[in-house]
Order: sequence, then structure tokens, then C-alpha cells
Amino acid sequence: MTALQALVLLALLAVIAFVLTKVFGSKATTPPADTRHGGGACAACSEQHGKCLQECVMENAAAEIVYFDDEELDRFKQRPSNSYTDDEASEFAEVMYTMKPEEIKDWLNSLTLRGVSLPDQLKDEAIMLIEE
Repeated sequence: MTALQALVLLALLAVIAFVLTKVFGSKATTPPADTRHGGGACAACSEQHGKCLQECVMENAAAEIVYFDDEELDRFKQRPSNSYTDDEASEFAEVMYTMKPEEIKDWLNSLTLRGVSLPDQLKDEAIMLIEE
């Protein structure tokens, strides 16, 4: 996966999360802070802040890769998200369900930077966990 593809995937995930937030509403009255960067542009995201998505994508693309005790998932590098078996997807699920909801966004970014696609079987669940 090229850097451009990774950026596009990250932007797509952000757009999906945004749409789901608009459709189902958000419990939070203020956006969560980006814990990895101690705030910054991503902490100020709002509907009025038009460049937020672009700034967050660029900031995350330049970020150092952080592992979440999931190095074994690197063997799935360059695999399309629709090609995972249920057993392979369960390996991702084991990692995802052990983290706090606020860590999942950073984990997804880590996977993207490493060229590892989240299995299609888990995408809806990951988005729902991020929104909690």
C-alpha cells in the first residue's frame, strides 16, 4: 500500500465516522482530544473547521508508527480488507477488544501506516467503538 493509498483509506474512514456521527448523533458535546499529540489541530475539529480532516490526515500520515502489542498482524500487510477469513479477522478482533475506545482510532492509524487493512468484518464494530 502506497502512502497515497494509506492517506485515502484514512480519509475514507474519517468520512465514514463523520457520516455515522451525523446519522446516529453523538453522545459527546465536545470532540475528544487527540491523545497521541496532546491536542493540536485534531482536538479543535468541528463542523465549522473545514481543514480539520485534512490537517488530521496529514498529521497522522507523518506520525511515527506505534504498535499496540499487535506485531503479529504485520503478516497481513498488503492484504485487501475483503480477503480475510473469519479466523484471521478474529485475530484483529482480539486486539481491538482489549483496548480502550479512545485507543482504537490510533490503532487504526497504526495499521494504516503499516500497510495492514482492517478486515471488512470488523469495520462497523470499530467505528461504533470509536464513537462510544
